[in-house]
Amino acid sequence: MDDTFVATGFGELKVFSGSAHPDLTREIAAFLGVSIGQARLRRFPDTEVSFQIDENIRGTDVFIVQPTCATTTGSVDQHLVELMIMIDAFRRSSAARITAVLPYYGYARQDRKDKPRVPISAKLVANVLSAAGTNRVLTMDLHKAQIQGFFDIPTDHLFAAPVIIEYLARLDSPKLTLVAPDAGGAERARAYAKRLDAELAVIDKRRTDDGTAEVMNVIGDVEGRTCIIQDDIVDTAGTITKAAMALKAKRAERVLACAVHGVLSGPAIDRIQKSPIDTMIVTNTIPQSAAAVACPKIVVLSVARLLGQAIKSIHEETSVSSLFV
Repeated sequence: MDDTFVATGFGELKVFSGSAHPDLTREIAAFLGVSIGQARLRRFPDTEVSFQIDENIRGTDVFIVQPTCATTTGSVDQHLVELMIMIDAFRRSSAARITAVLPYYGYARQDRKDKPRVPISAKLVANVLSAAGTNRVLTMDLHKAQIQGFFDIPTDHLFAAPVIIEYLARLDSPKLTLVAPDAGGAERARAYAKRLDAELAVIDKRRTDDGTAEVMNVIGDVEGRTCIIQDDIVDTAGTITKAAMALKAKRAERVLACAVHGVLSGPAIDRIQKSPIDTMIVTNTIPQSAAAVACPKIVVLSVARLLGQAIKSIHEETSVSSLFV
């Protein structure tokens, strides 16, 4: 990788990492041919965040990589506050531009008022990011694309589809069907199906009052076919494993699943292991636990190159549109 960059009005490119996903930051930095910025990030005994930048960043183009997810280093809220504190430190240290790189955007599923007297948390997070001093946001596969409109600052919304589709294309299955786990995911599954020259099926699903997913019907021909359930987030894996059981009940020959963001909380890994799913494909927008890595059914694909390409284009002020596929 050529480590020379086009000169811009934002100075030298600097990549810094929060505590949520340093492995992904290292991959991105390696692709860009730069070193990770020098800083000290730690927590006091009462969990307050302490952050200090250990190099001069005046006039530089700063990119902070921090998915706002729960990991062994902290909760969603802790990583979000950590990101805000880091942004404030860079703003007060006269960085020319600060870009928050959020491979996973926490609170994205709270994007509307679907009940009385509830917040729109995805909008609140956007407001707080702006208030902290963020100049730009780079994120991936938002739960709803319109969340981009919650920001009053430039937002680049990437898709992990090229990485996942490249993997799926190597399956070389002559009878391939992409399956949307609900009606809301049909458009996304259709886009995958078109690029893989596959058929499309949709799971007709209803939810009970307590949020439990109940599979009702499979719309489309799945008998004797390799079915790939496509979703953006897999959390507790209840929906996706019930969809797999419904497909098997309709005599699908083989069932795989793919999701960009592998939250995999609670009983998710156990459910996947016991389900008819042959392979569960996720990306590394979220760091995976040791249990997930050890699970033979789970495959983790890297999006570091895609994010690195976007960071390079943003820094050099060239078009990022070729990555929006």
